[in-house]
Amino acid sequence: MNKFRVLILGSAVLALSVVAFVHSPMAAPDGAGPSGRPFMRGMMHGGFAGAPLITMALNHKSELNLSAQQVSNLESIRTQYQNQVTPLNEQLRTLEKEIASLSQQSPANLIQIKSKIQDGEKFRSELRYLRVEALENGKSVLTVQQQDQLKTLLRAQHEQFRSQRNQKS
Repeated sequence: MNKFRVLILGSAVLALSVVAFVHSPMAAPDGAGPSGRPFMRGMMHGGFAGAPLITMALNHKSELNLSAQQVSNLESIRTQYQNQVTPLNEQLRTLEKEIASLSQQSPANLIQIKSKIQDGEKFRSELRYLRVEALENGKSVLTVQQQDQLKTLLRAQHEQFRSQRNQKS
C-alpha cells in the first residue's frame, strides 16, 4: 500500500511539473519558444497579450516611421534579451529533464524533486522579469504616437487572426 501511495504522489508531482512547464511564460530566441509561441509575447500597456511587440515594431518600422536610431536600439534590446534568456531556457530544460527522471524512480526522492521544482521557479521568475524589462526598454524607445500605432497594428492583426480561426472552425 505504501508503494502505491508513493507511485500516486510521484505521478501527481510529475503531472503538475509538466503542466507548469507547458504553461510557463517562457520566451526564447529566434522567434519561438519550445511550444512555438512567438518571441516577446506580452503586453505593452494597453496592447494585446500574445503579441511579439519588439519584433512587431521592427517588422513595421516604415509604418511606425522608426528612425535608424530607434531601429538600432530595438534590435539591441532584442539581442540583449535573447542573449540573457538562452542560457536560462537551457538550464530550465535541463531541470525539467532531471525532475522527470527523478519522478520515474521508485520510490521517487520527493525532497530532490521539490528542490528542483523550486530551482525551476527561480529560472521562470528571472525569465519573466527579463521579458518585462525588455518590453519596458522597447516601449521607452517609441514615442507615444508610435506606441498607439503599434497597438492599432496589433489589434488589426489580432482581429485578422480571430476571423481566420473562426472561418476554419
